[in-house]
Amino acid sequence: MIQVENLSKEFILTRKLQKEYATKDKVAIAVDNISFECKPGRIFSLLGPNGAGKTTTMRMISTLFAPTKGSIKIAGIDVVENPNEARKKIGFLTGSTGLYQRLTPNELIKYFADLYHVPTDKFEERKAYLYDLLNMNDFQHKRIGKLSTGMKQKVSICRTMIHDPEVIVFDEPTSGLDVITSENIIKLIRDCKNQGKTVIFSSHIMSEVDLLSDDLAIIHKGKIIFNDTFQNFKQQMTTDNLTSEFIYLIGKQS
Repeated sequence: MIQVENLSKEFILTRKLQKEYATKDKVAIAVDNISFECKPGRIFSLLGPNGAGKTTTMRMISTLFAPTKGSIKIAGIDVVENPNEARKKIGFLTGSTGLYQRLTPNELIKYFADLYHVPTDKFEERKAYLYDLLNMNDFQHKRIGKLSTGMKQKVSICRTMIHDPEVIVFDEPTSGLDVITSENIIKLIRDCKNQGKTVIFSSHIMSEVDLLSDDLAIIHKGKIIFNDTFQNFKQQMTTDNLTSEFIYLIGKQS
């Protein structure tokens, strides 16, 4: 379960940024008093154009950013009051996740399993499941710096999932990847749902949103402009496809 209530995030602008963005304001509001709930066994899609506040929201949920106002609870744990406990429940995957280039996938995955205190028997079980799902066995001993982009993303996924988290945050997980790797990630997301995990997912690829979404929120200029089931979203559409409807709703707010 993810519970977001009256969440806001402000950033202090330097003089250089104020000049660059032609503003005298010293504060930029990235997220503005938003609330939503992500339930176990359902996939919650968070959509928004670039700069809408989507990634900032996901980073706050993942404890990478501290909220300016409001609250976030992960499986009942307040992420501000108990960030370390919340992190034990979370897996966070983004397309820009950095990796240790000199390590092999085996070394990196074991390192993160140890950070999460994953028991040896559980580690071997999870590793075998993820390596088979993501077709990682052939390159598990190679240095990460020599792997392709798709292979590196697979390593990132495995690192994200090795501790079997209750809550998964997928921020643009298939961005820039080939079709086969993207399909593996889609399968993993579905498996997470079937296992009763809480999943929040963002993508600019509307076919993925259509395939995966149970619930949907759209954020624009830091505010939630739609928050309901995906089925209700499709029933109230005034255009003939998801992309057109998304553009239409964003245009109405501009």
